[in-house]
Amino acid sequence: MKYFKQTILSVLAATIWISLSEFARNEYFVKSYWIKHYQGLGLNFPSEPVNDAMWGVWSLLFAVAIFIISRKFTLVQTTLLSWFVGFVLMWVVLGNLGVLPFGLLWLAVPLSFLEAFIASWIINSFKIKNE
Repeated sequence: MKYFKQTILSVLAATIWISLSEFARNEYFVKSYWIKHYQGLGLNFPSEPVNDAMWGVWSLLFAVAIFIISRKFTLVQTTLLSWFVGFVLMWVVLGNLGVLPFGLLWLAVPLSFLEAFIASWIINSFKIKNE
C-alpha cells in the first residue's frame, strides 16, 4: 500500500494538476495568441481532440519525470530540473521549428514554473515518512 500511495497516487495527482494547469493557461490565457501567431505563419493551430489527448499523455510523462527526479533531489532542485526538462527544452524545440510565439513567454515562464513547483510539491507530499 505504501508503494501504491507513494508512486501511483502521487503521479496521478500531479498529472491531474499538470493537465488542469495546461488547460487553463492555454485555453483561457494564451489560446488567442497561439491562433493569431499560427495564422501569421499560414498554419492552422492544432486544437483537435487528438491534440488534447496528446497533452494528457505529455502531462502523465511530465509527472513521471518529476517523480523520478524527486527521488534524488530536494523540492527546489526537483522544481528547477523538472521545469527545465519539461518547458525550457520544449521551447527550444518550438523556437527551432519557428512556431514559438516568443511574446507569450512573459506569461508562460512564471506560470509554467508555478506548474512545475506545484507538481513537484504534490509528488513530494506523497513521500513515505522516514524515507
